[in-house]
Amino acid sequence: MLLLLAFKNHLRIPWALRNRWLNCIEFTKGLNFIVSHIYREGNICADSLANLGLGSDGFLWWQDAPNIIRQELVKNMLGMTNYRFTTF
Repeated sequence: MLLLLAFKNHLRIPWALRNRWLNCIEFTKGLNFIVSHIYREGNICADSLANLGLGSDGFLWWQDAPNIIRQELVKNMLGMTNYRFTTF
């Protein structure tokens, strides 16, 4: 939801991130994309990458999928279902 609000009004972006945000906006001007919601279980690769980025001190970039998601990426490409279990 924050992403959608940021696209609608860049003034919602904190000033410390605004320059990076505007650079991203400039980069995406030539792209057509759709923003939608999917639960974490539906895309474990994106969830794992988000958690990896959250714990990072800076910008991360890979030429290939990082090892942390390779197994899940293969399962995703094969259309296999992911389940998350909680134990009490």
